[in-house]
Amino acid sequence: MKRNPLYVVGRIVLIPVFKLLFFYKVNGKKNIPDDGAFVVCSNHLSNFDPVLLALTQKRQIFYMAKSELFKNKFLSKLIRTLGAFPVKRGANDGSAIKAAETMVSEGKLLGIFIEGTRSKTGEFLRPKSGAAIISCQMNVPVIPVCITPKNKKIKMFQKVTISWGKPITPAELGFKDGGEKEYRSAALKIMSKIKELRENDLK
Repeated sequence: MKRNPLYVVGRIVLIPVFKLLFFYKVNGKKNIPDDGAFVVCSNHLSNFDPVLLALTQKRQIFYMAKSELFKNKFLSKLIRTLGAFPVKRGANDGSAIKAAETMVSEGKLLGIFIEGTRSKTGEFLRPKSGAAIISCQMNVPVIPVCITPKNKKIKMFQKVTISWGKPITPAELGFKDGGEKEYRSAALKIMSKIKELRENDLK
């Protein structure tokens, strides 16, 4: 899958910088297929999370990002170039879902922070259903990812582990007819896989 040139250059520049700042370790890179559409689902601890996920594997991830980030024209142009698109939090944003479905239909990696917002404590929050809805409606697997920092919070000069899990198929998520009950159940299953990754990293 062809990547945006700015994304490629930015990744080359930032890898050595972030290795010095965060001492990050990566597990499970082989779990990410070289091509094909997937929904990448991660926990969310800091503004550095999208960068850390991008630096720990080669494919470009296209993220839903909160609409407030797009109010500044320069920042909006930059993050759109890097693959982000806006979503209105707390609203049934049909345009964001449509944009996400377009990314998936083009065989891209769609990135969604399953909790919907950053965790201030480092503990897991209740998962949202957006990733499950897209997985069901577009019939694409979900790749769970867990960001596990030392002492629960992302801080410079402290170790952080990024672990990529094996893809979870729509069948494994239990989809039959769709609907809110199935979506909530699937979201909890995705979150349980993310929690398993953290448990393994903390052993």
